[in-house]
Amino acid sequence: MSSGRLLRRLLAAVLLGIVVYAGFAFYRGVAEIGERLGRFSWIAFVAACALAFGNYLLRYAKWEYYLWRLHVRGVPKLDSLLIYLSGFVLTVTPGKVGEVFRSFLLQKSHKVPIAKTAPIVVAERLTDVIGIVVLVLFGSTGFEGGLFWAGLGGALVVIALFAIGSETVVNLAVRLVGMLPGRLGALGPKLRESWEGLRLLTSPRALLVPTLLSIVAWWLEGVSLWVILHGFGEPVSLSLACFFYSTATLAGALIPVPGGLGITEGALEEQLTRLGGVTTATATSAMMLVRLATLWFAVLVGFLALAWWRARHPEAEQRLAAPAEER
Repeated sequence: MSSGRLLRRLLAAVLLGIVVYAGFAFYRGVAEIGERLGRFSWIAFVAACALAFGNYLLRYAKWEYYLWRLHVRGVPKLDSLLIYLSGFVLTVTPGKVGEVFRSFLLQKSHKVPIAKTAPIVVAERLTDVIGIVVLVLFGSTGFEGGLFWAGLGGALVVIALFAIGSETVVNLAVRLVGMLPGRLGALGPKLRESWEGLRLLTSPRALLVPTLLSIVAWWLEGVSLWVILHGFGEPVSLSLACFFYSTATLAGALIPVPGGLGITEGALEEQLTRLGGVTTATATSAMMLVRLATLWFAVLVGFLALAWWRARHPEAEQRLAAPAEER
């Protein structure tokens, strides 16, 4: 992917975010939100960013675990970390492009075939959803909405695991891809290779460690919401804050919107006001800050990591604009 195309994607994502947050601000009252932010303890925002970075590091540990399970060896840990974090630069683009981008960078710098590491995209999403569902279930006592999202997420996980383990499904998918014209049709064998890797990553034994990492990782971001609420002087309990954040994140993950924009924000704001007893202006302010600390901070981290990776691998940088034959 060329630098110009990457910047265009980033600009489009930032503009979309500005539109979404401006809409919330004008609807809820710019003056009221400005007044709440004026009384906010900004050290809480720094702490929230630190907690979010802890989430990224735990999810990087999952990435390393998956590479180990797929027998990908010889990638220096710093390169691996930079590649993983670089994926966040496209977090708010359609189709989870950032996650596929990691496989692309790994292929360009260390000649690891994209088909070999592509299953990590699905496996990581799957364990993230399982982890968030577990957090929602723990906090959902007495909250009907939480049980709905947990049930929906759980059902999709079961369907995904069934599809991954079904020989009929994989044969049908490979056959359908093989019928496509040109290069797309040639992806059939690579799809089967990726599917076999995905089965390896989603066996019961292989799911345990990544799921535990996901639970702790997403709990940290729930704690970041709790910290921000306390920065506003709101006495919302830690368990309730984690429940609100997990439910809103799950809603944003299950509805196909880039970065969950609009969906996660709306669900989080509604829960804070309706169930948490937080005033509307404070709920909107807290929602914006926690999304800055978790979603948009990730984009910034990804941008910096990608710049560092490019500096370490100038030869790979020259090939980024070229089509990847291994795709």
